[in-house]
Amino acid sequence: MDIEMRELRYFVAVAEELHFGRAARRLNIAQPPLSRAIRLLERRMGVTLLERTSREVHLTPAGEVLLAEGRGALDAAAAAVRRTQRAAETTRRLVLALKPGGDGGLLRSILDRYAATPGAVPVDLAFSAGERAQMVRDGRADLALLHRPQNDLTGLDSDDLLTQDQVVVLPEGHRLAAQDTVSMADLSGETLPRWPEARPGVTGYPISDTNQLMQLIMLGRMVAVLPESIRDRVPPGAVWRPVTDAVPATVVIAWSRDSTSRQVAAFVAASAPH
Repeated sequence: MDIEMRELRYFVAVAEELHFGRAARRLNIAQPPLSRAIRLLERRMGVTLLERTSREVHLTPAGEVLLAEGRGALDAAAAAVRRTQRAAETTRRLVLALKPGGDGGLLRSILDRYAATPGAVPVDLAFSAGERAQMVRDGRADLALLHRPQNDLTGLDSDDLLTQDQVVVLPEGHRLAAQDTVSMADLSGETLPRWPEARPGVTGYPISDTNQLMQLIMLGRMVAVLPESIRDRVPPGAVWRPVTDAVPATVVIAWSRDSTSRQVAAFVAASAPH
């Protein structure tokens, strides 16, 4: 059977809100037609997606599967529209998503090498601390500079550009600041940050940008294990120490697995370590 995008949008809204009234307001439609649409979808699929009581709505196991798959399908459809619209633009451009200061000092030379490539197009920089990978997945960006293992690279292809050892950034006066080096075991029990694009299962205090992170470190609220290129940007009130057994951090250039763009391929080639 075929499922319409409208039906998926309706179901995902109800599944995320777990409330028909809130979902209807979110979709800007009346509640009765929304309820009818979900019941019709269940009949057509031959499964129960939602368990309803007079007070609550719960997802069934089948509903949980359709929520995950439906989100992916809606994201893919939105990405297809964005990429198609951008391909039709009179002036072709590449959009590169990156975190401020997250290029490991590589960006200037990469841009220069790409600009010297025959047929190169202008490159727009889209700065984001928390959405770079998603921007590539949903078509807002063509490429992104990400970090492995910190970032979730699901659905993306990538090439390694630079691997760095990691350091821990501590507030001055921290119990570990007197040591020349630190191990991961030394950091047991410390509050660590969790970035918006962290891999599934990573825990920690949610952080949105580096300025927020450094402020919290200087206030003694947390410590952070970061690539060693951060050393020159550690502010007064904080110190850094090498972490001897931390997994190295690798800057990668990432792009959509579905990309067929010659410009994207040329930019990736220009990004290769020289």
